[in-house]
Amino acid sequence: MSLQQTLKALADPTRREILNLLKTGKRSAGEICQHFDITPAAISRHLSVLKDADLIFDTREGKYIFYQLNTSVLEEILLWISGLKGEEPL
Repeated sequence: MSLQQTLKALADPTRREILNLLKTGKRSAGEICQHFDITPAAISRHLSVLKDADLIFDTREGKYIFYQLNTSVLEEILLWISGLKGEEPL
């Protein structure tokens, strides 16, 4: 996974809001759609971009797919940013 692809995924405000929703736990695409005034197809595209950037992952439970944050990628980004600031990694 490239840092460039991850940062590109984070550049969109809708995708950042999806990540904010997922910080409280897993959600289905339908639950995510309820928070936005855009089409389910657009939400699906945003979820695909986030998945391609490894920022989220999905799990199937019965007929539903739930999305969750991939915190390991977020931690890598934070470490990279800390390095830019000249901070020592934790």
